[in-house]
Amino acid sequence: MNRALPQWRSLLYVPASEERFVAKAHERGADAIILDLEDGVAPDAKARARAGLAASAASARQNGADIVVRINRPLRMAAEDIAAAAAAGADGLICTKMMGADHVRLLSELAAESEMAAGRAVGSLRFIVLIEDAAALRHADAIAGADPRIVALGVGGEDLATDLGAEPTPDALDLPKRLGLIAARGAGILPLGFIGTVAGLKDLDGYRAMLRRSRAIGFACASCVHPSQVAIINEEYGARPEEVARAKRLVAAFDAALAEGKGAVTFEGDMIDKPIVERAKKLIARSKV
Repeated sequence: MNRALPQWRSLLYVPASEERFVAKAHERGADAIILDLEDGVAPDAKARARAGLAASAASARQNGADIVVRINRPLRMAAEDIAAAAAAGADGLICTKMMGADHVRLLSELAAESEMAAGRAVGSLRFIVLIEDAAALRHADAIAGADPRIVALGVGGEDLATDLGAEPTPDALDLPKRLGLIAARGAGILPLGFIGTVAGLKDLDGYRAMLRRSRAIGFACASCVHPSQVAIINEEYGARPEEVARAKRLVAAFDAALAEGKGAVTFEGDMIDKPIVERAKKLIARSKV
């Protein structure tokens, strides 16, 4: 699939019902702000959070972050959440607890109706889809490729571990997270998340190490619930200056060798070929976030 993917590294959850958190969201440095209408909002506060979504989105967008709304799973609530998100000018939705490809397409139909009602272009609301139980994990490939709106897929560790009857440990979540990553890359969308579990906020070094390992195996972006995690995600899932500089030298060396008609290219002591060059070009593009 060919679709324009966002250049996200970090996505910060903010309860849409908490005005003091929303007011500071734009200062946190996240590429996207997730205005949460689901688990982060008490049942008796959901209607108020939904009603205030337009003001919350305008506030959180002040420094240029994309605005994503996490919607509730029950269909009646999901429809209300989608309509409010479309009217508020949100850039995307986090669609929770996906069941399969038909579930995605149903939400896409609701989104299209809401976009038209709000005077927006159909398809302008992008989807992040979350797989959060074992039954859905079996359909990860179908979910990832179900609709052109989808730009990212993640596997929810806590909910999935509960469904599996497991503890949310790296051992329990390693395979499910990798299956989600493979499904996302196979569909040409962003793999959201990381291998492992959310480290305690006091162990930021451990959190960084987990993100570095996750990026190395292919994850592209990650969500977080605390502002202290944003800068670490941006650093680890972004492009470090020394990596970008090396990538530019590598691409230049490869192009020069091709211009000279050389089939084999040596760069700084290593043999390089087209896949390595393509990775370097993607890193350079990512550095422009």
